[in-house]
Amino acid sequence: QVQLVESGGGLVQPGGSLRLSCAASGSIFRNNGMGWYRQAPGKERELVAAITVGGRTNYADSVKGRFTISRDGNKGTVYLQMSSLKPEDTAVYYCNIPTPKGTPLLPHWGQGTQVTVSS
Repeated sequence: QVQLVESGGGLVQPGGSLRLSCAASGSIFRNNGMGWYRQAPGKERELVAAITVGGRTNYADSVKGRFTISRDGNKGTVYLQMSSLKPEDTAVYYCNIPTPKGTPLLPHWGQGTQVTVSS
């Protein structure tokens, strides 16, 4: 089973920054695009950023210009640099493989990493 391990979350004030990491096991990282999803309390999980194997990126309108997704092939890791954080960014963040429709390909999830934006 593919393992996805997210880390880097925490408590940050509005306007602050955080860098999330997702380590993916095996060939899953080398052969697939990756994406960051988030789920806020009482809301459905949503795709916020995606990156292809070739490095092309795509973002949800709500985070465009503030979040940057990147990947390190040598480390098998995908990152999400988050800046100018807002309280509405508070959520548990997960990584997965996005399908062309943006839905997650893998049926299972990692433990996620909590991001809380609050003063």
